[in-house]
Amino acid sequence: MSAQRTVRRLITYALLFALVVIAAVGLGGLLGRLFVTGTELAVDDVAGLARSLAFALIGGPLAAVLWWVVWRRLEDPEERSAVGWGLYVTGAYLVALLIASTNLINTLSSLIGGPGQEWRLSLATGLVWAAVWVWHRWMWRHPRKGPAELAEVPTVLGSVLGLVLGVGGAVSALSTLLDAALRGAAVEASVGKPWWVSALQSLVWAVGGTAVWWWHWKHDGGRRLRTGLADVALITVGVLGAGILTLAGSGVALFVALRLLFDRTEALELLLEPLAPAVAAAAIGCLVWVYHRNIASGRSETTLQGGRLVTSGVALVAAASGIGVIVNSVLAMTATPLAGAGARTLLLGGISSLLVGGPVWWLAWRPLEQAAGTGTATGAGLNARRIYLVAVFGLSAVVAVVTLLVIGFRLFEFFLSDVSGGSLIDRIRAPLGLLVATGLVFGYHFAVWRQDRAVLATVGPVRPRTIGHVILVAGPDSAALRRVISEVTGAAVTVWTRADARAADLTGVPALPGGPPGPLQEAGAAQEEQLAAALHGVSAARVLVVADQHGGIDVIPLQG
Repeated sequence: MSAQRTVRRLITYALLFALVVIAAVGLGGLLGRLFVTGTELAVDDVAGLARSLAFALIGGPLAAVLWWVVWRRLEDPEERSAVGWGLYVTGAYLVALLIASTNLINTLSSLIGGPGQEWRLSLATGLVWAAVWVWHRWMWRHPRKGPAELAEVPTVLGSVLGLVLGVGGAVSALSTLLDAALRGAAVEASVGKPWWVSALQSLVWAVGGTAVWWWHWKHDGGRRLRTGLADVALITVGVLGAGILTLAGSGVALFVALRLLFDRTEALELLLEPLAPAVAAAAIGCLVWVYHRNIASGRSETTLQGGRLVTSGVALVAAASGIGVIVNSVLAMTATPLAGAGARTLLLGGISSLLVGGPVWWLAWRPLEQAAGTGTATGAGLNARRIYLVAVFGLSAVVAVVTLLVIGFRLFEFFLSDVSGGSLIDRIRAPLGLLVATGLVFGYHFAVWRQDRAVLATVGPVRPRTIGHVILVAGPDSAALRRVISEVTGAAVTVWTRADARAADLTGVPALPGGPPGPLQEAGAAQEEQLAAALHGVSAARVLVVADQHGGIDVIPLQG
């Protein structure tokens, strides 16, 4: 019976999603025609009008009827807690948010660009999808029928969408402004309109994207979320994405500066062309990067370690790429002494990549601490570090295999071919440089991996993980209890705050500087010790931990 219900929900919600999209497309097309042509809807495109009418007048009523059936069933708690309902609301919410925000922002941007009809079509589409977004937001926030599963996903992904739009617009606006300052009239010739128009249009995208981000990050509480998805989004977008943007922009900017100093083989205008986008990307990316790294530092040890490792990985790729390019350019100069500007430009590119990635990797990885043995991760961060090392080994193996195959192919081609097509070094210098950089990366991290094993062996065998996930029910100051759970079990922790919590809880209250711990601090320490003792020997996929307001701890293994 449960399988039948699952299939029924899957079909129902998929059909409802499709009908909602069809109806919105039809209404958007009709409203757009009304804005553009007034009362003359048909004009020349009869087929387009017929499609919009069919979508709106057939798809719309069908969507309304199916939604009414689904909405009535949501009185049943089982229907509300179904994953299918959460997937539908999340998918429709995000699609509506994406289409509505991009079209409404594009409307304002088009109005700045001057007269035209584009803004009318964007406005029509944006208004229809904004209504769809408001409708699904109401369902998402409904106290009795809102989804019980995946309820936080729209907040997380909505903030990610707004961040991407805002960063893209900010980079474009700052790039246009810097380009106008550096190259002047050449900017208008390249874009075909005054530079300030392009800057204002990009600024509209930056403000609109920032508004979407703020709404979900601040208003909806995305910053306070401590779920696994929230942490993954924080590291992936805020740290990894912003780190790539920052390092790429910094590398290109440094490359342009080095070319201006040592490689003036092209016109000044051409040399300066990539400088403004690179500086803009580095500046905006750095702001986003630092902001999210500071937030990650206040999360769990796993999240903090994950942010550091992602930063280290991005910088490592940049530095290793620089080493490979430097080896490539040196071999080119060795093989062909008259290689000239091409090899010099290649060398400057490798140097810039190494100078940007190397220091960042040094600060994130801290190799001196690793060599001294003080940088070995413990607790929950150890798993993230192991995953990082395994990923480095895997990627290094893939790159090594590919480069060896390319080198072998070039060698056989050189010795078997009768036609001379350059020296042997010229044929293999690019993959050989990449192979050298990969070998250095693999060798260093293999030594780190062996050192970690030696340190862990001296500490003792790692206690096997017997708990998969912990649900902690506690007062508002539950950071200390969460830390104890992470250290003892290594499991992921979800915190549910008690609605009946007192203003002053027993945990999380710091002692006075220079004085002995007070009664609240002693009670909190006793509660932490009680929690650590209660968790030992517990084995279950999920465990419920309830901390009452009198210092008691209940540890309840759950089935399923």
